[in-house]
Amino acid sequence: MTASTARKDGGRYADAVPNATFASVEELQQGLAAERYLADRGLATAIYLAVSLDKPLLLEGEAGVGKTEVAKALASLLDRELIRLQCYEGIDASQALYEWNYSKQLIAVRAMQDVTAETNVQDLFGPEFLVERPLLSAIRAGSRAVLLVDELDRADDEFEAFLLEILSEFAVTIPEIGRIAAEEPPVVVITSNRTRELHDALKRRCLYHWIDHPALDREMEIIRTRAPEVPEALARDVATAVMRIRGFDIAKRPGVAETIDWANAVAFLGVERLDEDTAMATLGAVLKDHDDQELATPRLAEVVGSDE
Repeated sequence: MTASTARKDGGRYADAVPNATFASVEELQQGLAAERYLADRGLATAIYLAVSLDKPLLLEGEAGVGKTEVAKALASLLDRELIRLQCYEGIDASQALYEWNYSKQLIAVRAMQDVTAETNVQDLFGPEFLVERPLLSAIRAGSRAVLLVDELDRADDEFEAFLLEILSEFAVTIPEIGRIAAEEPPVVVITSNRTRELHDALKRRCLYHWIDHPALDREMEIIRTRAPEVPEALARDVATAVMRIRGFDIAKRPGVAETIDWANAVAFLGVERLDEDTAMATLGAVLKDHDDQELATPRLAEVVGSDE
């Protein structure tokens, strides 16, 4: 499990209304902006409804558009624990829900054999031997957590069906312990890069929002928010260059994270405006595929050309 605890100063907006929700979409936008996440009206509305109505939020979009950051910013804003389930090919229920600590059980067996000739098997399946994985941790944390199910499209259909069952009740029965249920569900954010189509049954359970690459002015604003040391003119140059690169027939279009990395790299070199030589020297900050670099290199004059 990958988990991080939200900052303790992040819950100032959550106290405005009951159940740690928000008074309005605008208040949510302001709160996310305070966490350095700039959400447009559509995304802010989707988050507002998901939090207020206890509905999972399914975010789809290309890699790097800020889907994962939604959960991180929201956990910090609500002052909740962020519990992250990173999906991958072959993930199964035991890796996502719980398993038994076999090494600890073996040690306990040996210890009991030293004390008595009889070993009670039931003693080996108590809570102290249970290893929580992200889903069980989220069930137990309930409304004190934000559950991020990241890149669900990487998992197979069987795991998606299993997840749907968990999300329906936020409860699980462990035969040796009993039923464990959340009194109130956590906030749930599910992300997908759409490498495969998710099933309609899951989508019906969730609120849905597509996150696209930001417009030029919004991407400039994001750069200035995340990297305030980057001059405004340079931020515009970089955002414009990335927008043009995304228009090329490349395999991996750069995301917002790459835009920020590129702006930081160029600013660190002391360059005030993005020119062709600097773009060539720092191209690895924005394009992470050799074929894409080969395609973009002959067109760098076009990439950094003036709008004027």
